[in-house]
Amino acid sequence: MDEMKVPEEMLVLHEALLKAQLQAIRRLRGGGEERAKPKQGKGRSNMSAVMDLLRRSKTPLHVTEIIREAHERYGLTLDRESLVSALVKKVKAGVVTRTAPNTFTVS
Repeated sequence: MDEMKVPEEMLVLHEALLKAQLQAIRRLRGGGEERAKPKQGKGRSNMSAVMDLLRRSKTPLHVTEIIREAHERYGLTLDRESLVSALVKKVKAGVVTRTAPNTFTVS
């Protein structure tokens, strides 16, 4: 039987489409891949660790507390300015609420 040769560009396109669909499904489930299958230590992104800390906390956390907890729980060293910047983006997206200066909680 004659084998059809699929152009590499088509394979790359379909792969990208499938990845985008999978990401959309994970977002709709509420939190991405780490929600369905928690990652431990290495491989966990800084923001997924921060969001996990905010979700687990019963009260809003100050950036200093987030940095300390991320280091204690996950061994992460977070840059304060980068963390605040990333959290402000989450505030603008409606994912996180700022309750006081440099203090955040999950919306």
